[in-house]
Amino acid sequence: MNQTARIAIGIGFFLIAVLAVVAFKYMGGDGTSVVGTTFTRTCANPITVTGYYGGEKSSFLNDDAVKQILRDRYCIVVNGKKSGSTEMVRDIPLTPQDDFLWPSNMVSLALYKQRGGVIEGHANIFNSPLVLYSHKPIVDALEKEGIVSKHNETYYVVDFPKLIDYVRQGKTWKDIGLPMMSGGISIRTTDPLFSNSGFMTAGLIATVLNNGNLPDETTVRPNMAALVDFFRKGFMDQSSGDLFQQYLTTGMGAKPIIAGYESQLIEFKISRPDLRTQIDSQFVTLYPVPTVWSSHPLIARTANGKKLLEALKDEDLQRIAWTSHGFRSGLVGAANDPRQLGMGDVPADITAVVDMPSPAVMELILQALAGK
Repeated sequence: MNQTARIAIGIGFFLIAVLAVVAFKYMGGDGTSVVGTTFTRTCANPITVTGYYGGEKSSFLNDDAVKQILRDRYCIVVNGKKSGSTEMVRDIPLTPQDDFLWPSNMVSLALYKQRGGVIEGHANIFNSPLVLYSHKPIVDALEKEGIVSKHNETYYVVDFPKLIDYVRQGKTWKDIGLPMMSGGISIRTTDPLFSNSGFMTAGLIATVLNNGNLPDETTVRPNMAALVDFFRKGFMDQSSGDLFQQYLTTGMGAKPIIAGYESQLIEFKISRPDLRTQIDSQFVTLYPVPTVWSSHPLIARTANGKKLLEALKDEDLQRIAWTSHGFRSGLVGAANDPRQLGMGDVPADITAVVDMPSPAVMELILQALAGK
């Protein structure tokens, strides 16, 4: 071997040594890399965390970016099953292998506690106000009736009691200047016995029927018949996601007004930017005055469930939840700026809000709706 070759080999070994030092500095022995201040770990053996979640969170949990962060940063893979919020805390026979429950309201957490459910920890991960969804011609007609008013770019149901009265009185769409539509005015919801959006609508209407005052176990009873009648106007889906899909695809004759979550139309518009103009011209979000918050508390039943609970507080996951799926953060101090969404009809703050009735009152309502 000549001297030139020996020098080349020496330089090669030197470069390998330098690269090893650099790799050691930026890569830990466990595969941790440093990108700014964020640590990303490629996890060889993630834990599988199993449980039940409200269907409106399906797209978030199936988001590739969400799955990657949970796996690479927290070594977690979620194996979740979709379930109604009321159903998961009341009806499903849980096993020690069920690590978490993720309903869509705080009353479900209270009901779960009352039933002696196992809790290792809990925290509210997201918030989303209950809204109504309708179609532009219907919104225009409701605006002429003084039920809906537009402020800036946002539509509000400013006379919710009047809308409820129209439903109860059997007023028709023709009565409010919509001759092309048949049948009576109605608000379609999911089944409160199974699904959270219907459950929360029942709580909100119970308050509206009680002259805007939160009903207790005594004051809810005189309005129970009217409340039950409201929910027996037609077929009720058991999934908020299924109802919203029907609203989008079957037209205003089939689903003129539905109750849902603010996050649903935001998420749909984000997922289909090619249809944004068409969506904005047809579908309208209506914010009831007042409304109720749909909170999304994750209930950890095991140590693994608690790991998922802490992981979901991740700043990047919270950002993705808002900018890709329309969920407002449930964490103290977290801000959600509608300008990040590029949607002028989404208000920065939801100010007209009432509490949900107590678990005891909601139990009475559910029993009445079940015919007990």
